[in-house]
Amino acid sequence: MGAVKTAALHDVELAALAAAGDRAAYGELVRRHGPAVRGLVRRMGADSSAADDVAQDAFILGFEQVAEFRGEGAFAGWIKRIAARLYLRRMKKDARLFLTDQTPDEEDHSALDEPRTASRMDLDTALKALSGVERLCVSLCYGGDLSHSEAAEALNLPLGTVKSHVKRGLDKLRARLAPEAGLGATRLGHV
Repeated sequence: MGAVKTAALHDVELAALAAAGDRAAYGELVRRHGPAVRGLVRRMGADSSAADDVAQDAFILGFEQVAEFRGEGAFAGWIKRIAARLYLRRMKKDARLFLTDQTPDEEDHSALDEPRTASRMDLDTALKALSGVERLCVSLCYGGDLSHSEAAEALNLPLGTVKSHVKRGLDKLRARLAPEAGLGATRLGHV
C-alpha cells in the first residue's frame, strides 16, 4: 500500500493492516503518534535520549501486540499507555524512581521563580515545578490516558495517594498557568 493511501486511513484501519503484517501501515501510525509518545515520556521526567528510547521500545512492543488493539479507544491512548508503563519499568529497574513528597530539585526551582507571563510559561515548565511523584501521576492520568486505578497499579501506590498527587499537581498547574489578571480576581473572590 502506498504512502498516500496509508496517510488517508484511520488509525483503526492502519492497526488492522499492521496486524496482518503491513509494516508501512504501522509506520504511518509511528509517524502520526511518535511525537506525542515522546512528549508524554519527556513530561514524565525522561531526558530527550531516554524518551526516544522508550518511545522506540513502545512502538516495537506495540507492533508485536497490535492485533490486541481493538479500536475501542484511540490508538494514541493505547500506545501512550504502553510507553508510560515501559518508562515506569525502566525507572524502577534503574532505581531512580523516588515516590516521595519531595520538592523539585534545586535546578527545578528556577521554574518556580520565573515570572508568570504567557510568553514564558508553558506546560513543560509548569510540570517541572511539580514534585517527581506529582509529575508522574498527572502525566500518567492526563497524558498517558491511564485511570487513577491503573496509575496506582503501575506506580504500586494506594489509589487515594495517586488521587491526592493528581489533585495537588493539577492545583499547582492551574496556579502556574493561570493568567495574572485571573489570579488577582480569584484571590479577591475568596477573601
